[in-house]
Amino acid sequence: MPARIGIQLACGLVGIAIVTGCTANPARPHHAANHHAASRTLPPHPQPLTRDAAGQCPKTIISQVMGPPGASPPFGPPGVSVWGNQALRVTLNMDGVIAANGDMVHSDGSIGWKFPWWRLVRGQLTITGKRLDAPAPPATSYVPYGYGDIGFQASGVTFPSEGCWQITGMVDHTSLTFVTLVITEAHRAVISRTG
Repeated sequence: MPARIGIQLACGLVGIAIVTGCTANPARPHHAANHHAASRTLPPHPQPLTRDAAGQCPKTIISQVMGPPGASPPFGPPGVSVWGNQALRVTLNMDGVIAANGDMVHSDGSIGWKFPWWRLVRGQLTITGKRLDAPAPPATSYVPYGYGDIGFQASGVTFPSEGCWQITGMVDHTSLTFVTLVITEAHRAVISRTG
């Protein structure tokens, strides 16, 4: 196996381990640079997730298994795969649901989650997120430095509340968007009744 493919595979497996094995909260979120605009209006208070909203969330369902660049199956634990395009890939749960355990739920009710990305083009990754089913403050992201400008990139996203969330990653003017239902393990019954 060429060294470059071996390195990419190793990075991919590390990324999957971050998503599935870590229970610590992601690092503090990165807030918008324009604090003056944010201080003029208060963000809406997050609404609780309803059973109907959970059932109508247009989740990104992965039907075709895709792996990190240069990797061979299997890519990680059952139910986890990679979603992507020619510029970006991200590890997601195949059913489109994030069910956060207590370690990922902060005292204010927000939920932290880690996403490993792969940049197939050069550039710095930015991540934005908005709730689709009810008014809520935007999701915040943390994209640490130290991963270079291509290849694997760790990240953390903080969702202000449970709900149906649209997340967009962007690098070099190319974006990748997915929709995920974010819920706590304590409310998993909502998922089982909505499919």
